[in-house]
Amino acid sequence: MKEFTTYRGSIYPWQCDQMGHMNVMFYVGKFDEATWQLFAALGLTPTYFRETQSGVAALAQHLTYKKELLPGAIMEIRSHVVKIAEKVIVFAHEMHDAETDLVAATCELTVIHLDRQTRKSSPFPAAFIENVQRRLISK
Repeated sequence: MKEFTTYRGSIYPWQCDQMGHMNVMFYVGKFDEATWQLFAALGLTPTYFRETQSGVAALAQHLTYKKELLPGAIMEIRSHVVKIAEKVIVFAHEMHDAETDLVAATCELTVIHLDRQTRKSSPFPAAFIENVQRRLISK
């Protein structure tokens, strides 16, 4: 799947730690915001989650830090789906320094679809899986 932009933002001084760079909690937060943008772009919108009483839960998250982001930096996250199955989706984010285009961090997540009432895994809608599979084929 071709990656696309799912988040753009700035690094503020209050997001930085004693080392002078963005603290890890904000990397995770920005990746989380990108995740919701990715889901919405693929069809899992806030309305979908509300109306179907569906949800998602992270099963695994792997982060790699490659370059510091300093106060004032502009960053961009680009995302793509790695693979999809009946109940599980794997996707990846790359956080870039927008000025230099260098990769600052990466994050790969494995997420399961669930029924929020039963609190058990449930299949993604067939149309969603088909949409993602079409995008995966058209890399």
